[in-house]
Amino acid sequence: MVFPSIFLLFIAMPILEIFVLIQVGSAIGALTTIAIVIITAVLGTWMLRAQGLATINKARSRLAGGEIPAFQLMEGLALGVGGALLLTPGFITDTLGFACLLPPTRRLIVGALSKKVSVSGMASGAGGFRSPPPSGAQPGPAGGPKRPISGDIIEGEFTRKD
Repeated sequence: MVFPSIFLLFIAMPILEIFVLIQVGSAIGALTTIAIVIITAVLGTWMLRAQGLATINKARSRLAGGEIPAFQLMEGLALGVGGALLLTPGFITDTLGFACLLPPTRRLIVGALSKKVSVSGMASGAGGFRSPPPSGAQPGPAGGPKRPISGDIIEGEFTRKD
């Protein structure tokens, strides 16, 4: 029953946005309403850039430490949704978009979603391995001796097809 809910959302949300825009426009004037919508889109774009760069840096730091940046990936998803909502004209979507962009509310949203999602796997590449090496270990990509994070080693060959 997910499809009817999403369909209803795509019908109800624009109707609500139009209603709110008409009400606000009649109260403060059409030009002021349009100016506010444009200003929130510009401010949202600026905030999305700043918060996105900060989230990318946190994810890189976690990867370098050999950890999976699952929370940062979910924050990135929330930032993308927030940016899309802010570019959609309307006050309801702007409110939801700013909630996704502001760090305190974004952490609450991501924290609630992370209770419903589990992440598993092994980080590899930059930060996927740590020192000290077990006996007979090969040097890692950075040149220093490394050992796998988990105890499972799967040997094999691969061919890159570009």
